[in-house]
Amino acid sequence: MFFQSHDFYKLLRNTFLLGLYKLLFGFPAPILLALMLNEVKQRIFKKFVQSISYLPHFISNVVVVSMILMFLSPSSGIVNQLIQAFGMDPVNFMSRPELFRAIYVLSEVWQHTGWEAILYLAALSSIDPMLYEAAEMDGASRWKKTIHITLPGIVPVIIVLFILNIGSVLDISFEKVFLLYNPAIYETSDILSTFVYRTGLGQGNFSYASAVDVFTGIIGLIFIYSANSISRKVGETSVW
Repeated sequence: MFFQSHDFYKLLRNTFLLGLYKLLFGFPAPILLALMLNEVKQRIFKKFVQSISYLPHFISNVVVVSMILMFLSPSSGIVNQLIQAFGMDPVNFMSRPELFRAIYVLSEVWQHTGWEAILYLAALSSIDPMLYEAAEMDGASRWKKTIHITLPGIVPVIIVLFILNIGSVLDISFEKVFLLYNPAIYETSDILSTFVYRTGLGQGNFSYASAVDVFTGIIGLIFIYSANSISRKVGETSVW
């Protein structure tokens, strides 16, 4: 029934694109942050930036969505105030389907980058300092030390986390999407988890909703198994 439904392709496309954009922009962000923090020599400043960056992870999605709606409000939002200051008309961001994916992905990057960077910082701390000392004696610059020592040192962690992230491409945060979306932007914001919610709890069709949810889990399993198999054949690092 779901495969023959007219909503199937729209839901699958929306869910996959949100997950893909989150992977493309959200996965490299904590790596870059960890590499930049690793180059900071002032310990106090480093701890301050690290603390500020991972605090958004502990903010409730309800609060985050409230902040987004306040900032993007067409009447009093700070973003539209800046737009009007440049002589342009205010934009109703939450009624334009083409902007929803950018809003969601940017909020996810802001909220989770600092927290996910902790794993990479832990991996960076395990690199032998003597490698950097030897590279300095050979005249290596900061950039060359990053390319030839730092990045190879955290590649196993990057691969494992990348495989796990591929497996959760369709596992989009239901709570945030549910709080952000509205009928005006269903075209791009309606995803598999919101459809399951409306079908199961809204319409009481629990068997149909469960089948759709199982389908989502099977796709995630296929993704993670495929990524792990490719990683195991190409390199020496894999989840299992």
